Amino acid sequence: MSGICLVVEDQPAVAKWLGEAAAAAFPDLRIDYTGSLAETRAWLAAWERSGVEPLETAIVDLGLPDGNGADLIRDLARDVPQAEIIVATIYDDDHHLFEALAAGARGYLLKDQGPQMMARILARMRSGEPPLSPAIARRLLAHFQQPAREDPDDQPPREEPDDGEGRLTKRETETLALLARGLTTAEVAKVLGLSQTTIATYVKVVYRKLNVSSRAEATLQAVRRGLL
Repeated sequence: MSGICLVVEDQPAVAKWLGEAAAAAFPDLRIDYTGSLAETRAWLAAWERSGVEPLETAIVDLGLPDGNGADLIRDLARDVPQAEIIVATIYDDDHHLFEALAAGARGYLLKDQGPQMMARILARMRSGEPPLSPAIARRLLAHFQQPAREDPDDQPPREEPDDGEGRLTKRETETLALLARGLTTAEVAKVLGLSQTTIATYVKVVYRKLNVSSRAEATLQAVRRGLL
């Protein structure tokens, strides 16, 4: 064995077929399983003490029973940067997708593909292909084509006069939502495909329109608007 693939999934039947797909794609890796944030963190602590086999890959569900899998992805990206972190989920919406990518996931797979397709996509990682479900790849292309149409030169937004009602544009709303989820300005820029300078200007406009002066106040406004 040259390393470990950790499958983080709370449903035993799903964990089983995810593990089988991983074993088919990575025959040289040992497959381990955990089913919650707490169990995974305990596993990681024991793994760090053992120091025997490297953690090569982690396949992480987002909807864990004791929290958001994106929090675990963030921890793994920070503490085990060499590991390939891949999401396996039922969620195909922008919110979950971009939150996971911003947290550090390097792949995003939908569970409705089945184990054989999952194994084929995972196996192609060895040749440098990012592990993305076809539907997710199309969603990413569509998302990053949109800013080019709206803002082709990536120019900072014009600061339109405030109408007194705190109305935000689509891009301002996206910026607020991502900030409220804890992303840095650099991470928001990466997710939206814009420059940090442009995002900094959006943040300034959002703060002015909402009459807030801190991230905490902005987060409260995001909650009130149903963005979290």
